[in-house]
Amino acid sequence: MLAVGYFCFHGVTGEHGLLAMKRLDVEMAAASGELESLSERRGILEHRVSLLSPAALDPDMLEERARIMLNMAHPDDVVILLKE
Repeated sequence: MLAVGYFCFHGVTGEHGLLAMKRLDVEMAAASGELESLSERRGILEHRVSLLSPAALDPDMLEERARIMLNMAHPDDVVILLKE
């Protein structure tokens, strides 16, 4: 009787028991959600990088990056400065 109780207890609460299996399912669901969001972000970044490739250079993307990198603005642009 004690042996059956021992194995049942460890079958539920043990390292490879039912509770551990449920915990792993929750962790897998969280990791799957994170993977999905990271895959979406990667797709967006890959698209932006493809716009900067020499074969298909997008003038708007080039101008945006140049303005950011050089910290400059077009004379017709309205610049709003915010205090930190």
